[in-house]
This record gives sequence, structure tokens and C-alpha cells, in this order.
Amino acid sequence: MPENYLLSIDVGTTSIKVGLFTTEGKLKALSTQEYNLLTPSPNVVELPVDTYWIALSRGIKEVLKHSEISPQSILALSLSSQAETLICVDSRGRPLRNAIVWLDSRADKEAKEIAKNFPPDLLYKTTGIPESSPIWPAAKVLWLKRNEPDVFKRTFKFLIVKDYLIWRLTGIFSTDPTESSSTCYLKLNEKDWWDEMLDFVGIKRNQLPAIFPSYEVVGNITSRIKSELDLSTSTRVIAGSMDQMAGALGAGNVESGIITESTGTALAVVATVDKPVYDPKRMIPVASHCIPDKFVLMPYSETSGIVLKWFRDTFPLNPDKKEDYGNLLQLASQIPPGAEGLLALPHFTGTTCPDFNPKARGAFVGISFKHKRAHFIRALVESVAFMLRENIELLKELSIPVKKVRSLGGAAKSDTWLKIKTDVLGVPVEVPECSEAASLGAAILAGIGARVFSDINEAVRKVVKIKKSFYPDPSNVTIYQKVYQEYLS
Repeated sequence: MPENYLLSIDVGTTSIKVGLFTTEGKLKALSTQEYNLLTPSPNVVELPVDTYWIALSRGIKEVLKHSEISPQSILALSLSSQAETLICVDSRGRPLRNAIVWLDSRADKEAKEIAKNFPPDLLYKTTGIPESSPIWPAAKVLWLKRNEPDVFKRTFKFLIVKDYLIWRLTGIFSTDPTESSSTCYLKLNEKDWWDEMLDFVGIKRNQLPAIFPSYEVVGNITSRIKSELDLSTSTRVIAGSMDQMAGALGAGNVESGIITESTGTALAVVATVDKPVYDPKRMIPVASHCIPDKFVLMPYSETSGIVLKWFRDTFPLNPDKKEDYGNLLQLASQIPPGAEGLLALPHFTGTTCPDFNPKARGAFVGISFKHKRAHFIRALVESVAFMLRENIELLKELSIPVKKVRSLGGAAKSDTWLKIKTDVLGVPVEVPECSEAASLGAAILAGIGARVFSDINEAVRKVVKIKKSFYPDPSNVTIYQKVYQEYLS
């Protein structure tokens, strides 16, 4: 009997990954298509909308060519995506301007005006967003209204990037609660549009897409797209999810007690909860999960693994050759816990969570003549683990249980970094077998929509596997407890 497959499309800030999975969750083929953002002036970050579609098209064709499967064997596809990237289209779905990428911060004035008219507690309890920011689509829409009135008036639908790609695939305007959680105009508990915010920024409900649960079928591949992408009209397209929630699903973070963390350029932490839990300090965003009746708390820090890149590029062994991260971490592994008194602070661009201080900066403390290059590397790696612990302690203060942590991102490839994390946190740290957690999460959503799995629990049980587990060393835990207190002080 021919094997069936699930297709995932992970839309990142600078690339799209297309993954082909078996119904058992095995990755059969993966294509990464990169693109460059446009930054014509300070605070402006854009991308031609067709760039996303071209990358998606190339990725799908490459995966089909490499795998040599029949398009009819793809039961369903789903997307995981960056959030907050705004796309304006006319009544025929044609983009009216470049996409305003989530990193774009030109709407600072509009964000401040939203904050002035919507008290922080009201904003947080209604949307789950702790504070108004220029990255949220609500501020971007208001900026368009004032600065590009012609585009604003001609906009038939205000979409996020995933919404646009699903429209291209199905001809249906749709979104889901996870991605819409970051718009600043979705009511978190009701999973419905917030009329007061829509009125304030000047748009109507019918200018927004229909909201589908992340695991529901939006439609099928259209005949036109069948010809363009060599897909089948029998393939169902599932609503999909914001990438952080899809990554949590792909790592099996579907119940209280399991925390996922991704140490990449930034640090992103996700905790699953049964109902919204609001931080009295208003530091932690709350959003819908991509699974039924669950929510997520998402503390984050803007700088994380990038500090190791900074060190590598600033203090190279060979200026003409990029040093492998594996070599850096091998050096770090030769230094004892605590880096023999050398402490690093990784706050190179300020701090966001658990304390908001944009003026904070990085530092090395306790430097002596005995400290060599490897000590500085070890101290930086430990500092990222301390920052992770800070965010997890914040979750504990909200009575969120932390039984184990599952690590994603580039740092999850390093046993040294994982051992440091488990000793700093004092709980087991696990690494999922599939390194492309967001892609796997999207594939799981596709499988649920196609009824390959009866529910989330069955899908996770069958598909999510753990490759490695690390357990705290009591002696190292004791050492790090002392160093962590020094880090906090």
C-alpha cells in the first residue's frame, strides 16, 4: 500500500522551510529557501510579498523532486509562521504594498497612542499582550491609515503572512487564534476580534479573515495551484499556527509541567497552561496554544545564543576563517562549573524579561590573569543558562510547575550547553529527536486535520520522540546555585 505524507511549511523571518513527513513523524525531505529583508531606512523592515510565495513554491518543488513521491500521497499541509508581519491585499488578494515585517518599528508614535487610550491592564487582560509596541499589527494598521491613506482605503483584507499564503493555496481568507494573538486586536479568551481596538485603528471586522482553529481544514489546494506547484486538489490545507506554539507542539509541550526553550539568536520560553495566567508585573505574554483548550505563557529575552556569535566574530582565532561553534563549546567543556570565578552578563541590548531595562548592558565580572579564552566562552554559555533560569523562576512565581525542560534551537546540538542548563535549572533537560520542531508541529496539525490522528495526545504519543536526556549533577547544582545568586546581584 502506498505511503501517505504530511507537508509542513515553516515561514521564518529570513527563510521558508518546507518539510515532508511520514504519518509516523519521520522527516523524509527538507528544503530551506532564504531571502533578504529590505531595510531602506532606520526602523523600516519590509519584504516584497511575492518573495514569500516564490520561496514556498521553490521549497515545495524541491521537496517533491528530492523525495520522488506522488503529489496524491500528500494528505494535508499546514503552516507554522512568524507573527506580526502585516500584508495588505485588495479584493482579488493582490498585495497593495510590501509586507511590513514584524521587526519594523516605524509605528512607535501609534503604539504610544494606543497605550494612552487603552490602559495597560485592560490591554493585557483582553489580548494577553503586556504592553503596546510598534511591532503589533494594530500599531502598523494605524500607521498606514495616517501615512499611506491610499493603501489603507484600498485594503480589502489585513492579513498576517501565513494568512496570505493560505489564501494563495486555497482561495480562502483565514487566520488562527495563535497568530492573531499577536495582533493586539484579538480577544484572548473569546478568540474573537476586539471591536474597541478595531474602531480605534479604523478597520472593520469584514476586513479581517475568518478565524479557524489551528487544526481545522480551511480548504483544499485549488486547481490553479495544482498546476503551478504540482500538488493535488485532494490535499487539504490546515489553518496552522504561530511558530512558537507549533514548536511547542512538535516538542510534545502540550500539558502543564513541560517547558520548551529555544536558544537561538534570542531566548524563547513556552509554558502550556489550561487557562490564561496573567503576570502581575505584566512581563509575560499570554496567547492561545495551537491545541484545544490550552494557552501558553511566553517569556523571552532578546539576546541569547547570539552572544557566542559575537565572541567568535570579535575575538577570532583566525580572522580569515569562521570558527566552528562546536570548537568553542569543546573549549568551554574543559573549564569547571563557575568558570573559576569569571561571570558574564549577556544583556548586550538590554533586558526584557523578567525585568525590563533597555539600558542594561553586557559585562564580564571577576576577570583575573588565570582566565583564558575558554573561560570567557564558558562564562557566556553559563550566562545564557542563568538567563533561562530567571525566566523559569518567573513562571514558578506564577505557580507554573516545571518538571522538565525540552531544548530546541541551535544550542540544543551541544551536549556541553545542555549539561550546563540542567545543572543550572536543577531539572531534567531533554532534546527531541526531530530538530525541526516547528515543522513537525505543523505536520502534526496537518495530520489532525486529515484525521491521521484522532487527537493531540495520540499524535504526540506516536510522533514526538526524545533523542537525549540530561539530569542534574548534585555537586554542580550546588556550585551553580551560588554563582546564580552572584549573577542576580
